[in-house]
Amino acid sequence: MCDETTETENADWLARHTLGRREFGLIGVSAAGLALFPGCASGTGPSGASTNTVSQKVIIDTPDGRADAFFVHPAEGSHPAILLWPDIAGLRPAYEMMATRLAASGYAVLAINPYYRSQPAPVFESFAEWRTEAGQAKLAPMREAITNDGIVSDARTLIGWLDQQPAVDTARGIGSCGYCMGGPYTFRTAFARPERVTAIASFHGARLTGKDADSPNALIAGFKAAMLIAIAQNDDERDPDAKDILRAAAKAADRPAEIEVYPAQHGWCTIDSPVYDQTQAEKAWERMLATFREYL
Repeated sequence: MCDETTETENADWLARHTLGRREFGLIGVSAAGLALFPGCASGTGPSGASTNTVSQKVIIDTPDGRADAFFVHPAEGSHPAILLWPDIAGLRPAYEMMATRLAASGYAVLAINPYYRSQPAPVFESFAEWRTEAGQAKLAPMREAITNDGIVSDARTLIGWLDQQPAVDTARGIGSCGYCMGGPYTFRTAFARPERVTAIASFHGARLTGKDADSPNALIAGFKAAMLIAIAQNDDERDPDAKDILRAAAKAADRPAEIEVYPAQHGWCTIDSPVYDQTQAEKAWERMLATFREYL
């Protein structure tokens, strides 16, 4: 997961690889950086035609306060909804780009600020800001303000909000995707509204297994969603049993699950991460689209 151990592992990994990869990961979200990520601002929908999107910043009242989020969807029609949970550095331009790219494939995407209890987004403008000592100190109390029950409550409220939007096709299932810290939040989303959430996608998700009753692997028995679980190679090295625990839980619940260890470091799917891996990120992205096409 994104913690001191993972950051040390990633720093060691970067030191053994080319400077070009480090520079690529730190390009950020400038116009030049955007050009490297085809489809971030436009894309093709299910029919293969180009899909234009519209977006807005929104505020949603929850039991714990006013949650700010980025809502983006195709300019016309109604579409399956996706609730997107960012990584540890929170909602920022990189995730607005990723949400927009997903919307261009034919989805109404709500990217939430998980730290709304403490501060409106962006808490950081880039992942690099979190990696500093000051950034990690700033985030510590914000992370403590988020509880498992709070995420379940958030998911119920946010899905209720999505179902009120004209851009959302309520006859279709809802999906959720999450990165790093947001990975387990997709499981809690599926658990919160099992009658609505039909597919989830977790990318380098943190702490997906445990012995507690509310551990993500334990929640699988209580939801109906198909799962795409993409695991980083260094996360797998540290916890090699996790993938088998998740497979066993999915089998016991008779839930479809694609669980794969990718040859990439924790954080490889996030476009402003220093370990962003375009080849493996695109593979994971295509698997996510395939999962949502099949189950939403």
